[in-house]
Amino acid sequence: MRTVHVLPLWFLVFSLVLPRIALLVYWVQAGFAPFHVRGWLAIAAGVLLPRALILYLIYVDQGISIWFVIHAVTAIVVWAASGNASSRKSGG
Repeated sequence: MRTVHVLPLWFLVFSLVLPRIALLVYWVQAGFAPFHVRGWLAIAAGVLLPRALILYLIYVDQGISIWFVIHAVTAIVVWAASGNASSRKSGG
């Protein structure tokens, strides 16, 4: 797999904290071309699963790099914390 390195550093850092806003700003700045996913699938993924779309973009851009690992760990922590928070609400 050939690495491209199109994703800017600001996007990689900003998307750790606010993934939907980072995707929106990147989409407006660079157009829809660098998303590598066409049509409604990219828009739906950006709204419903933004961290998964960001992981896909990093994988296509850089392969499994340190940024991919950082974002994967962040995604796992956020998903686990959100599941834990919802189970606490319903359980007690």
